[in-house]
Formats: sequence, C-alpha cells, structure tokens
Amino acid sequence: MVDTLEKGQADASMPVAARPSLGRRKAIGFSVALLVMGIVGFVAFGLGSASGLDTTFIFSPRNEALLDLTFPSRSWAMILSGLVIGLGLAELLRNPPRRAYILLLAGIALFVTALLVWAARDSTLSIFGLLNGSIRRSIPIGLGAMAGLLCERSGVINIAIEGMMLAGAFVGSVIGSAAGSVWVGLAGGAAIGALLGLFLATLSIRYVVDQIVGATVINILAIGLTSFLTAQVLVEHPDLNRPGGFRPFAIPLLVEIPIVGPLFFDNTIYVYLLFGLAGFLTWALFQSRWGLRLRSVGEHPRAADTVGIRVNATRYKAVTLGGIVAGVAGTFFTLDATGGFDEEMTAGRGFIALAALIFGRYHPIGALMAALVFGFSEELQDRLALLSTPIPSEFLLMTPYIVTIVVVAGLVGRARPPAADGQPYTTG
Repeated sequence: MVDTLEKGQADASMPVAARPSLGRRKAIGFSVALLVMGIVGFVAFGLGSASGLDTTFIFSPRNEALLDLTFPSRSWAMILSGLVIGLGLAELLRNPPRRAYILLLAGIALFVTALLVWAARDSTLSIFGLLNGSIRRSIPIGLGAMAGLLCERSGVINIAIEGMMLAGAFVGSVIGSAAGSVWVGLAGGAAIGALLGLFLATLSIRYVVDQIVGATVINILAIGLTSFLTAQVLVEHPDLNRPGGFRPFAIPLLVEIPIVGPLFFDNTIYVYLLFGLAGFLTWALFQSRWGLRLRSVGEHPRAADTVGIRVNATRYKAVTLGGIVAGVAGTFFTLDATGGFDEEMTAGRGFIALAALIFGRYHPIGALMAALVFGFSEELQDRLALLSTPIPSEFLLMTPYIVTIVVVAGLVGRARPPAADGQPYTTG
C-alpha cells in the first residue's frame, strides 16, 4: 500500500512533458495488438497450413472464371501475417505516433485476409459473395444507427431501436401479407416506428421519464407483444405471415462498373435507402438550417431556446423521425431477408446499431462504415462455417458480439456524444 502511494506521488511529481501521453499509450496498445495478431496469423495460418495447397478467390458476381486469383495458401498467409508484424513494429518504434488508427485498420484487414487464405486453403472463396452478404447484413444495423443518430443529435437517448425494429418487422409482415403488397408493408413498418418514436418522445420530453427506462419499456413491450401475437395470430393464420419480398433492380450504366456495379447498383430498395440516407443526413445535419437547429438543441438547448428555436418540438420531430427509420429497418427482416416474421428475429441488431453509432462518432458516414464492419463480421462467421474451419462453431456464433465489444471498448477512444444528450429540457 505504501509502495503504491509512493508511486502515485512520484507520478504526480513527474513533469507533464515526461509522462507518456494518452496518444502514445494507445499507440503502444495498438502496436502490441498488431504484433499479437501477426504472430497468431504466422503460426496458425502460415505454419499451420500444409504445403502444396492453393487458395482461389473469386471476384466475379456469378462465379465466372474471369476474375479468379489463385495463390499458395501457406506462403501468402505467412507473408500477410509478416506484414501485420511489420506494421506493429513500425507503430511501436514511431514517436510521436501518427496515423495509429489507419495502421491498426490496415493490420486488421491484412489479418482477416490471412484468415480467409487459411480458411479457403485447397478450396475456393467468393469474395464478391462475401462483400455482397456483408452489405446486406449491414442494412438493419446501418438504418438503426441512423435512427439513433437522429434521436441523439437532438439530445434524446434511444436504446429502444431494438424494440422499434422488432415491431416494424412484425407489422410489416402482417400488413404486407394482408394487403398483398410489400410497399404497404413497408409503410406499415414505418407507421408503427413513428408511433413508438412518438411514445418515447412523450415519455422523455413531456413526462420527463428517465430516457433509459422509457426505452427499456418499449423494448420489453415489443418483445412480449410480438411473441404473444405470433403465437395467437400468426400460428393460426399463416397467410398473414407471407408478405413476399422486394426484388433487386439494377440502375442502368452504373451496374456495368466491374465488381462495384453489381455490388451497389443491382440490389433491393434497402441498399439504396441505406446509402442514400447516410448521404442525405450528412448534408442535412451539417449544411442545412434544419440540421443546425437539430444539433443546437442537442448541444446547448438553453442557447437554442434563447434564439427562438422550439427545443422540445424539435426533439419530438427528431425522435419520431428516428422511430420511422427504425421501423423501416425492421421491415428489412420480413420484406427482404426472410419473407416472414419469427420471434425476436432482430437478435440484438438494435443494440449493435448503437455500437455502430458510437464507433462512427455520431456521424452518418462514420456510422455507415461501422455498420459495414459489423455486417462483415456476421457474414464472415457464416462463410467460415461453410468452409468447415476447425474454429469451434460456438466461437463463430460469438464473432459479431465480440467485434462489438472490441470496437466499443478498444477502438472508439473518446467518442463525444452531444453535450445535452439524455438531459430533459424545461423552460421553467
């Protein structure tokens, strides 16, 4: 105990310039992580592969032999892992640290590539299929993050995205089946999302209920009510759970771009909606009067009120809009991914969306990039399972959630939320 106190006094007396900065400590942590990944990859993926085996990556959308890339598995896994080790050493020896995040992301990309080379040894892997699946899996996460962004930028914490998405999935399936139109189902999902958003706004703004508690109530209500109605209604009337699904459609000319065209411009409405919404919100939040007012009520509501902005009215609108986006995100599960509703089918995507929002530093483009990372981790899990890797299936199932924990705990750093986030505003 005495030694600890003496050490603390010594640290306190140390000149500020002599103490290791937070940036330097983080850079050292990143470099150690890269070294560990590189060594694991070199031993497990390189030395752990038998010699004489080849890996083939397919980049063509229809598995055509036009863009195939074949190379020796063992050698390339060792080369890629060696590059990761090199990045770790470069970051460890660099002082002051620069571009630490870029080097870390590059190292992770190389490590994942080495993993794919090892997993697909003596086999083939469709890189196009992996990327396309990643984009599709990122849709509910990305739209959920946009919903959270609208709410939190206005100063209202929304952890009810999961419940809003689940309710949107259920209502979208039932109404779409009853009306015989997926577009009507999409509108129904948006409507129930708007109602739940308005409910959350009323609890948080009018009745000043703790925002975490109010959102938790919505999550519990959505899970319980959809499970009950599934057992009592959908089981007895399965025709109400067959809404069909949106079909992909191509955008002329753009779809002809190699690889990129089929990935982004030959897909369903949800892919266009995700990327379009991210771009629109980036412009609206930072270039329009509406965005300036929205951000002002989330950062300094008293000052916004002083210049005539109706703080609570702005928050009502933002949370309701966030609910609409979350409801639409939920319809993806029933009107695109599966074609029917299952109990608790969102499987925590709403909470992963919140992690993507934090990882993206409360910015639409950042949240979109984070959603793509989480979508990639989910798709990678399935691809590794199909390749029959020796990695235990239980660990593969944990992959998306492990990535969520690592990203939020280790990579985000100091992601600053809006200053008034979670704080009710009263004019009294």
